[in-house]
Amino acid sequence: MTEPEFELDRILSTNCKEHEFGVLSNPLLNLDRPKLRELGRAFAERYGLPEDEFVRFEDAAVLAQNNEAWQHPDENLQLTEKDNDILRLETTNRWKQPRKLYSLIAVCAAAAAVQGWDQSATNGANIMYRSAFGLDNREDLYGLVTSAPLLCCFFSCLLLTGPLNRLAGRRGAIFITCLISSITCLGQSFTMTWQQMFAIRFLLGLAIGPKSATVPVFAAEAAPSSIRGALVMQWQTFTALGIFLGTLMGVIFYRVGDAGSSFLAWRLMVGSPMILPLLVCIHVYFVPESPRWYMRRGEYNKAYNSLCQLRNSRLQAARDLFYIHCLLHAERVIDTQHHRWVEMFTIPRNRRALQASFVVMFMQQFCGVNTSVHYSTETITTAGVPRQKALVFTMGFGLINFLFALPAVRIIDTVSGRRRLLLATFPLMSVFMLLTSLAFLIQHEKTKTAVVMVGIYLFAVAYSPGEGPVPFTYSAECYPLYVREIGMAIATAVTWGFNFCVTMSYPSMKRKMRPEGLFGFYAAWNLIGFFLVLLYMPQSKRFFYSMLTRAGRSLEELDRVFSVSTHQHARFGLNQVVYTIRRWVLRDSMADKPKLPVPGDTPSASSEIPMDDRRPVTAGSTGSWT
Repeated sequence: MTEPEFELDRILSTNCKEHEFGVLSNPLLNLDRPKLRELGRAFAERYGLPEDEFVRFEDAAVLAQNNEAWQHPDENLQLTEKDNDILRLETTNRWKQPRKLYSLIAVCAAAAAVQGWDQSATNGANIMYRSAFGLDNREDLYGLVTSAPLLCCFFSCLLLTGPLNRLAGRRGAIFITCLISSITCLGQSFTMTWQQMFAIRFLLGLAIGPKSATVPVFAAEAAPSSIRGALVMQWQTFTALGIFLGTLMGVIFYRVGDAGSSFLAWRLMVGSPMILPLLVCIHVYFVPESPRWYMRRGEYNKAYNSLCQLRNSRLQAARDLFYIHCLLHAERVIDTQHHRWVEMFTIPRNRRALQASFVVMFMQQFCGVNTSVHYSTETITTAGVPRQKALVFTMGFGLINFLFALPAVRIIDTVSGRRRLLLATFPLMSVFMLLTSLAFLIQHEKTKTAVVMVGIYLFAVAYSPGEGPVPFTYSAECYPLYVREIGMAIATAVTWGFNFCVTMSYPSMKRKMRPEGLFGFYAAWNLIGFFLVLLYMPQSKRFFYSMLTRAGRSLEELDRVFSVSTHQHARFGLNQVVYTIRRWVLRDSMADKPKLPVPGDTPSASSEIPMDDRRPVTAGSTGSWT
């Protein structure tokens, strides 16, 4: 190892240790320009990068420290006019990206659609195979068969995702899970007993779980930060598209055979998802692998080639390669200094992030949406609608779920933010669930059907831009980098675990509580969800959105938000309710708007952060450009 390269690693290690109780916004922040250029060249030499790229890596190291350095002539960067134009596009036209990046995102979107299609394929088929398997009076077994993939997801997501990604890479993990998805979907259509159906659907969970944890990470690692947030959103958006495709297949195949009641119709419905995952398998190796995965294996040349395909210029690729190296080294240092699983629960800042993430993930299931994803056809037939019409109404739910998820890409970061979006939509979801519940008490058949459908559709309208996309987005950003993988693993396990509980329990609960009682139950949970968000979920929108425009500072601010005690935040939430009533109900224009006491909002506030809350966000948590 050359002395300059050793010095780079030493500098990174020293910075991590010096910021043990602070916030490390950039591991290169205190280096002067000559030293940066020297380290950039040494980096390129050590990892066997092309010799004619050495000068480019000198400039890249300077840009890794300050991405706006190209705007200052006194920096003496050896950039061409084309380099300057491309760097300017990062702020003026952030969606102008290479075709290879959009090809990769298209593969991720298709994989997300596979996810939704796998889940909704039984919606419509289940009312047919229930009779075929003799489960008409066995609600427990019927619920178990329907929820079998979700049970497997809970375990496969925790146990298989890491090893699968380490051994096969992001592309390999997607290829394997999509192949399993295709085989098991085909297998479902040939089952003859409920035991066979349960076994095949349980194996389907081997695909759904690891895929749900891999695809968003693959998209995030490939994308530049300026559009990364929107690309994380595409996971939920295209999952909604897959749900719609699953309900559409129910309408298309219902008439196959003997007027929809035959041996063949439901088999075509549950087998229909097998084609799309094969297309993903074919295309996934035509897109670049994650640069971070190559770098973790020490294959820097491959990582650089991958980044060159995913960025508009080789200079941007060199800058990102150098900076990612800094992040990965910082992660290794943090791993040796901290017991991450222990600190997830013992450090107050981490514990509050876990608490907020748990709230949104738990409520995504207990808002009742999966009663519609898995059982809406059965619910609508309970209201007196014939099967074929019920399948058409279910397709309408899938379409609304997809269409109203699209505006969230802009709303979530610009207009409302995560917390406010949920506070606005939870009461609406509660009202529409209650409307659906009361509709089942109506005696007139046509009126009952109409009101039930209105309630379910309006619920989808409220859910799609709020509790649909927010949980994964919020969970991905609320943790410090050094515990982010653990936090996301827990969050994903929470969503699959409670998804299983809701889906498994629906048939039994519907029989014992009747539809009106069941939907009233979820209406109450949506109201509870409103107060859970109000009291225990800090806002992250302004801090996350500023990350796209102000490198390095936004996640420091987010760290300060989570340093506010749970008690203080709960009191702030209650004060917001009091203010809203006084200002907009009682029309008191003198009402004082409550403010969250965030450390750092006053000159002396930095001293207000408790020492045990000041754990490192590490270099990787800067919202810069990698």
